[in-house]
Amino acid sequence: MPSVTNGAAQLGGVTSMGIDGVLSLRKGFPFQEFVQQCWFISKVTFLPVVLISIPFGVIIALHVGSLAQQLGAESHIGAAMVLAVVREAAPVATALLIAGAGGSAMTADLGSRRIRSELDAMEVMGVDPVHRLVLPRLAAATLVALLLNGVVAAAGIAGGWVMAVPVQGGTSGAYFASFTELAQLADFWSALVKAAMFGFIAAAIACHYGYNARGGPKAVGDAVNQAVVLTFIILFFVNFVLTAMYFNLVPPKN
Repeated sequence: MPSVTNGAAQLGGVTSMGIDGVLSLRKGFPFQEFVQQCWFISKVTFLPVVLISIPFGVIIALHVGSLAQQLGAESHIGAAMVLAVVREAAPVATALLIAGAGGSAMTADLGSRRIRSELDAMEVMGVDPVHRLVLPRLAAATLVALLLNGVVAAAGIAGGWVMAVPVQGGTSGAYFASFTELAQLADFWSALVKAAMFGFIAAAIACHYGYNARGGPKAVGDAVNQAVVLTFIILFFVNFVLTAMYFNLVPPKN
């Protein structure tokens, strides 16, 4: 029971952090800090997310291509690639990189400020740390996740093309022409919604653990570890829920 109670308290704290950050918009928007956070998150996640998404596409094309060759449907590999990469792999890969690289940096930054009493000093001076520090990080992670989702999708499809065309002997025309056979516009919007939500959730968890870190430097390290692990668990669970809702609300393309 104590572990269940502690888990519920942590989830409540994360939810409260996200809501407080959004509500602090009433005090204005710290645009300069927002731009700095966007640049930082993009800088630490862009190259790793591209390097991860290309093997994603290659592996998916390898499995799908082998099955398609057995069925004599090599010209339909592109259709499966769009569904697998755009609708599922791209949002998840983007969120995991933002949580692992950007989120850990957010937790360490806010945790260091907490143990050095900088956040307490801001409160004494009448500056709301949630508005000044948490809000721009939530907005930056959401926007960067939204933008990187397209980069991951493009890189994954390019990786799939390498496996499907030069390696497995397919044609570029058939690969790209089959994109619209199974995919629909709702798949694209679903991926964008997932990416934005995942980015916001990752930032809310990171900010919660960093903001509430207590103790010395070890507490900051523990907060980073807990934030990353919890983010991965919650993102996979939320992805399952959103995917199940999508399949029930949006009929597949005939």
